[in-house]
Amino acid sequence: MPSIVSIETVSKTSQVADQQMLPFGDDSPFKDLFQNDPRFKDMLKQHQNQPRRAPRKMGTGSGFIINKSGLIMTNSHVVNGADVVKVTLNDGREFTASDIKTDPRSDVAVIKIDAPDLVAIPLGDSSKMEIGDWVLAIGNPFGIGMSVTNGIISAKSRGPGINDREDYLQTDAAINPGNSGGPLLNLRGEVIGINTAISSRSGGYDGVGFAIPVNMARWVSGQLIDHGMVKRSFLGVGIQPISNDLSKSFDIKVGQGAIITQVMEDSPADKADLKTGDIILNFAGKDVSGPRNLQGIVEQLSVGKSYTMELLRDGKRVHKQVTMQEMPKSFSVAKNESPLEDSSKGKQKTSVNDLKIEVQPLTKELANQLGYSDDVNGVVITSVEPGSAAEEAGLMKGMIIEKIGTTEVTTMDQFNLGLKEAKEKDRVLLLVRNHSGARFVVVQK
Repeated sequence: MPSIVSIETVSKTSQVADQQMLPFGDDSPFKDLFQNDPRFKDMLKQHQNQPRRAPRKMGTGSGFIINKSGLIMTNSHVVNGADVVKVTLNDGREFTASDIKTDPRSDVAVIKIDAPDLVAIPLGDSSKMEIGDWVLAIGNPFGIGMSVTNGIISAKSRGPGINDREDYLQTDAAINPGNSGGPLLNLRGEVIGINTAISSRSGGYDGVGFAIPVNMARWVSGQLIDHGMVKRSFLGVGIQPISNDLSKSFDIKVGQGAIITQVMEDSPADKADLKTGDIILNFAGKDVSGPRNLQGIVEQLSVGKSYTMELLRDGKRVHKQVTMQEMPKSFSVAKNESPLEDSSKGKQKTSVNDLKIEVQPLTKELANQLGYSDDVNGVVITSVEPGSAAEEAGLMKGMIIEKIGTTEVTTMDQFNLGLKEAKEKDRVLLLVRNHSGARFVVVQK
């Protein structure tokens, strides 16, 4: 294993002010007694506002050499924020990394050491890995030294909610603290992933580990090496996968394409006239099989260049030219769900017997109360009948209904029109919004 390295990180101590520091500790049972005794006030004053040293933070992880010039790939969370990154090679030599470049969105990092006689490990093709393929995980678990475990690819394209950019390989090869940043290998000894995280109730190995696919990591590391940062393209849309219920509503196969739930103003999607409800089938010559797959296609496209997109719009295939823009550093902020206060007295309300929900117009005053921006339009759900199909579909008090079927909803009349058009159908397609974003839901009648 000459290409696998151990990584130790140290963050220097820092001074922090302590307004109420006591010489015997804040948790002492004598705290109140001494603070309230006038004989000790002068002594306590000597300790107040004195700076104290926060303890050093230390961590361990793993990595692998990708170029004999000294480039090492690892996880961003292993080295991000560290003042000193020490790399120990398999032969025992130790070096301090001189250049640290990280991408927290994908959790990929590249560091560099100046060392002779290095051996780089070959990178494979993670797209060729299939569920059930055997893999090896190598790293430095718990700091005990290099270890190898084996397992299989349990699943692909996982998104457990760890990072902004996810498309994980799942494996049952044992991954423990300290393995982060180490390679996941195929049986040819090629890297097909970076061991990154585990799903565990015990804090240790429970049979569910996640690795960043090397195809994604290769592109991210190339961006870090060339630019010192990752330049991603973006569309500016909210998207969701095609579920079984949605597939019936749109007459499309489950998992085929990705449906647009929101279009950001002045984004590439907006300028290309993409619309809510469009289903993206193919982009830049690649078939789309879900949100994470589309994100992977989009982010690696060249900024400023135009690409052809194939859409399904109202049952017809449409082609659009989309010119890519660079992704802003932060272009969306999720908010927590706010409860709907009873502000509906005296306001227009309608009871919808088919759906078992009540709604009312979304005024600017109500939108502000609920925490929505002024550009959000629709009707707001004020109640959902318990046990109804609407509740089972995930509709909740405080959600905004923006669309019924193909009908845009900005008024109560449009809402009632949309219901009338859906009257003969056995299911109703709704575009709803909460503070996490918009999504399509299907309510069975």
